[in-house]
Amino acid sequence: MYLPSLDVVLQGALSPNHAERKAAEESLNKYQYTPKHLTRLLHIIGDRNYDLILRQVACIHFKNFIAENWSPHGQEEQIKISPNDKHLVKRSILVFVEQVPTLLRVQLGECLKTIIHADYPEQWPSLLQWVTLNLQGQQVLGALFVLQILSRKYEFKSYEERTPIHHVVEETFPHLLSILNRLVHIENPSIKVAYSIKLICKTYWFSMFMEIPNQLFDSNVFNDWIILFLNILERPVPLEGQPADPDLRKSWGWWKVKKWTVHILHLVYTKYGDLKLQYPDNRAFAQHFEKKYAAKILECHLNLLNRIRVDNGGYLPERVTYLILQYLSNSISKAATYNLLQARLDVVLFEIIFPLMCFNDNDQKLWEEDPHEYVRKGYDIIEDYSPRTAALYFLSKLVKKSGKKILQKVILFILEFFKRYKDATIEIKPYRQKDGALLVIGALCDKLMQTEAYKSVLEQMLVQHVFPEFSSPVGHIRAKAAWVAGKYAHIYFSDPNNFCKALQSVIAGMSDSELPVRVDSVISLCSFVKACEDLDEMKPVLPQLLAEILKVMNEVENMDLVSTLETIVRLCEEEMEPYAVGLCQNLVAAFWKCMNTAEEDDEADDDRGTLAAGCLSAISTVLESVSTFPHLFAHIEPILLPIMRQTVLPTNGQEFDEVFDIVLHMTFSPLTISMDMWSLWPLLMEASTGWAIEYLHDIHPILENYICGNTVHYLTWKEPDYQQSLWCMLSKVMSEKNLQDENTEPAPMLMSLVLQNCRGHVDHWVESYIRITIERFHQTESHNLKCLLMQVIADALYYNASLTYDILQKLGVTREIFNHWFQLLQKAGNTGTYATFRSKNDKRVCCLGLTSLLSLADQLPEEVLGRVYKATLDLLVAYKDQVAEDKEETEEDDDMSDDFQTDDEVDRSDKEMGVDDYDDDISDDEDLKSSTDEVDPFVLFVDTMKVLQQSDAMRFEKLSQTLDLHYQALTKGVAQHVDEKRAAIEKEKLQKA
Repeated sequence: MYLPSLDVVLQGALSPNHAERKAAEESLNKYQYTPKHLTRLLHIIGDRNYDLILRQVACIHFKNFIAENWSPHGQEEQIKISPNDKHLVKRSILVFVEQVPTLLRVQLGECLKTIIHADYPEQWPSLLQWVTLNLQGQQVLGALFVLQILSRKYEFKSYEERTPIHHVVEETFPHLLSILNRLVHIENPSIKVAYSIKLICKTYWFSMFMEIPNQLFDSNVFNDWIILFLNILERPVPLEGQPADPDLRKSWGWWKVKKWTVHILHLVYTKYGDLKLQYPDNRAFAQHFEKKYAAKILECHLNLLNRIRVDNGGYLPERVTYLILQYLSNSISKAATYNLLQARLDVVLFEIIFPLMCFNDNDQKLWEEDPHEYVRKGYDIIEDYSPRTAALYFLSKLVKKSGKKILQKVILFILEFFKRYKDATIEIKPYRQKDGALLVIGALCDKLMQTEAYKSVLEQMLVQHVFPEFSSPVGHIRAKAAWVAGKYAHIYFSDPNNFCKALQSVIAGMSDSELPVRVDSVISLCSFVKACEDLDEMKPVLPQLLAEILKVMNEVENMDLVSTLETIVRLCEEEMEPYAVGLCQNLVAAFWKCMNTAEEDDEADDDRGTLAAGCLSAISTVLESVSTFPHLFAHIEPILLPIMRQTVLPTNGQEFDEVFDIVLHMTFSPLTISMDMWSLWPLLMEASTGWAIEYLHDIHPILENYICGNTVHYLTWKEPDYQQSLWCMLSKVMSEKNLQDENTEPAPMLMSLVLQNCRGHVDHWVESYIRITIERFHQTESHNLKCLLMQVIADALYYNASLTYDILQKLGVTREIFNHWFQLLQKAGNTGTYATFRSKNDKRVCCLGLTSLLSLADQLPEEVLGRVYKATLDLLVAYKDQVAEDKEETEEDDDMSDDFQTDDEVDRSDKEMGVDDYDDDISDDEDLKSSTDEVDPFVLFVDTMKVLQQSDAMRFEKLSQTLDLHYQALTKGVAQHVDEKRAAIEKEKLQKA
């Protein structure tokens, strides 16, 4: 296809006729892989004789093809652009990048980004030479544009990957400095000059974001750059050509230059100029920067802020204001900069910071036109570099640094304003400034509540200056009053009526006509509910509160609203029975709304995901509050099933581990587990080896509920085959080498659970369980995991001692496994107690396993039999002592003797001995459901030994003769303990009869 025909095809792609447009697109697709097609497109893009719209179509087609085909997406994918065509593209694009209009240059920039990221420096070593040459020639703008893209490749690269950018800086930055120096000193510069300066600033930023290259560490070179940056800051922005529209003005070239300059100086100060953050190698640079430049930059920043003083009425983009205030905040902790700041502190505080906190025109516009967005911005903690957020941070840091002096100055200013506001007639009340004053009071609440001079007068201040605003005719004042009231809900009220009146006003605000007032009132309610000493006062209005909260939640998506609902449910759980079903319905609706919004708007994905997770957490709280009302779960289950199915095995990439708490409640609280809930089992199995493999600790109790809640169904149902699917999951988890030992622990716990609860029904799994247990035991160094794996052996012995012993013999690991077991049992912590098998359940399981092994006395060597017998006795005594301690345990005495070790000291001693910290949530699993719970280890031991004595008296006699006095006494003690237990049981039976 020749050049004239290509432009005809591109023209056809613009045709309003669908058939012509489709034919053109098919033709482009057909010939796009032909040799030199890309260079022909580039010639059209760069030819001024063609209409701009045609050139734009060519540019878009070119950009899309480069992005899709420049580099193969996989090793097996065929190369679609020949080396010759790539060479021609690289040569031609550099020629055209300066010649084309800005609209097309941006598109070509995307192409250059793709090519540079793929080819530089290995496949395009000449690029740096071209840039360096043209920085000194006629295509300076093109070279600056390309250099900015080149440097951006290394913005976030690690130290090891930054060698190429060091070479780029060495070759080009001397020329950049010369160009910037020339541009800065041009009188009456055009907007093109601003564009060139911006490119240089961005190149500087990208090159030093992760580290300052050595060439820029040179004090003379760095000084030359800083002088120019300060010059840029000090020079006024040209008035000519400046857009009147604020949205256009902030994107105007000269304000972009200011933004990038402030950005650079802020980064250098916070990342490289702060002595507290520097590594020793950079301390000299940090000291030099702090001594020579920090105060000069602060002076420039203060002069810039002067533009937005109320009397001056100047303009400063929000992003620039935000960055300058961040610099000011960082200057507070440095003596030299703080002294400079102090000299102008009154102006900064009361003519710059305070006005930024006040309600403004943008707030009013948003309040009226988009109250939902007003609410979102108000509660978004990282909102768009907000100057108000930066001003609040500056004030908080200043008060924290300077103590009472600055706090007193600020409070006096606010109180004087409150008096002027109160004295003003309603027509001229400065409502916007009152909003700012209330914001200051709310922001400083923690400091005021901790300061003796103010603690006693906070109630009076609220009653006089905050609570009256609940009835203000101005919506944003009512909202701010509700917010401030919530901040101070926890103070001591000498007159309880003041607390009650504030609470009533907050509740009334939940049905206000203005959405932001309703939202702030609901969120404030959360603080009042937490502070309320007598929740019985809330019960009469609970239906109204829940209804209003749900109504507001339906109007606006806000995490704090969900948290408020969750708090009320948790604190008033005894009253939740009538509302549980409705709450679940509303929270489910809110969840789906968040998910649908996230799918439609990728940028909102993170916020919506957090809110959706909050909804799931709130549902879990509702379920917990009604866990003693099992009849409700039959009504709740159909509401929650779609959410559980969607989130246990997500198909849209959104993963919520909060769902496991919901499934846990739904498999525990109902009287029976429904077939619909059993339908989640296959999804749980798939999730356990997929996205949720690191959440096995959350999934384990759910599977425990299934297996223990309906063991017969687990054992007999074959479609799906629960036993087989559990085995597939366990074998994958146990053999996963990249999975941390801690995350593997639920697997042996589940094997133990099956062996304990399915005794006599899973013989066919015993060998498989033992095989993977031993394999994992050989791989791990974790004592926690080793103990859990050894408990699988113990449970298998109790399940069927003969079968298990035969399997161990068959695998040739009997002696090895018992040696490991005895070694673990012999590990003692610093206090002399067991360092392993710490919980009562751990000891019970080992006792049952070892006692079951004693029943095979005729198969055990005498030495082994003696070791097993003594180990069992030691465990029984330890188990008995631990049960007694737990029974008598009361609250810990805070005045423990210094002679006793703290838990930290015990843990530290254990670590020195090579013993892991033992996770109480895992090891002390006393609530574990098991059919062995009713088995008394003492009784089993005594009965087993009686059987041995009767069946093999000679062997029993030999065993008794090997015991020293200590173990003889323990044997008698255990027998006596069993006799006492049996006597107590008989006595209890007689009493009941």
